[in-house]
Amino acid sequence: MAKILVTGGLGFIGSHTVVELQNEGFEVVIIDDLSNSSEDVLDRITSITGVKPIFKKLDLKEKTRVQSFFNKHNDLQGVIHFAASKAVGESVEKPLLYYENNINTLVYILQEMQKLDEANFIFSSSCTVYGQADEMPITEDAPVKKAESPYGNTKQIGEEIIQDVCKINSEFKGIALRYFNPIGAHESANIGELPIGVPQNLVPFITQTAIGLREQLSVFGNNYPTHDGTCIRDYIHVVDLAKAHVVALKRLLDNKNTTNYETFNIGTGKGSSVIDVIKSFEKVSGQKLNYKIANRRAGDVIEAYANTKKANTILGWKAESSLDDALASAWKWEQSIRKNTQI
Repeated sequence: MAKILVTGGLGFIGSHTVVELQNEGFEVVIIDDLSNSSEDVLDRITSITGVKPIFKKLDLKEKTRVQSFFNKHNDLQGVIHFAASKAVGESVEKPLLYYENNINTLVYILQEMQKLDEANFIFSSSCTVYGQADEMPITEDAPVKKAESPYGNTKQIGEEIIQDVCKINSEFKGIALRYFNPIGAHESANIGELPIGVPQNLVPFITQTAIGLREQLSVFGNNYPTHDGTCIRDYIHVVDLAKAHVVALKRLLDNKNTTNYETFNIGTGKGSSVIDVIKSFEKVSGQKLNYKIANRRAGDVIEAYANTKKANTILGWKAESSLDDALASAWKWEQSIRKNTQI
């Protein structure tokens, strides 16, 4: 089976995608700099699949090391690129860090992929490329508006770079998967979301508050024009998202793509507010959550949820898990990792 590189493969989405790739028989090589992940995840992946992926600790900002890696692994048939900084709020405060980490690394990888016999590229993009969309649900044809944050801008620029490469190299094939909001954990509770430091995303902050690691959850704004005043997002189970990467990769390997650059929204098609998520969590966990209303956060859009028809019909992929399912798995994961003091 094909040999696939997964950058950021020990991170939240990356690790779940590695599991799904291995379940389908792919040979996986992981690059990760461990800036927001742990090498322990390698053993956790192995415990699920029975196969230990090849792992290389590497900072993709080091161009010469990227070149050396690709020289050694010149038989790669595809790359799934997750490695990036991804916190909206932090990107507003540290824009140059985001441009260096998210743009330079992408360029270095794409430069090396031009030398491969097979160049199949899956890009970890985001619904942030749409900014505050005019209509819901968001289709892939929605205009890409000026980004609300430097993080969102790096995803827009990233897609533009990939498109430019596709224009000059007909042998290069790329798919940008525009994620909505990944949450949850693997059913084994061996892998899940484990941010280093204070969580930037809603669900790990919820589970850490419920288990007593955080004193209180802040809900950023309750005066948005939504049904309960809080922001609305499309929360997708991370395993469903991981499976979408495998389907997209197979599409390229099997030469089923209609153009050499394609985009797909990956979400559930359903919007849930922050309060909806809190209520769902309280229901599945039996825990009463301590939360407060705080000021709005810079860079947040009011609502964003996907029209998934294109992914459903063309990729033949569909999200299977509900919000309750995802939150129940996130809670099971949180309880599991707090029993293990090594992680």
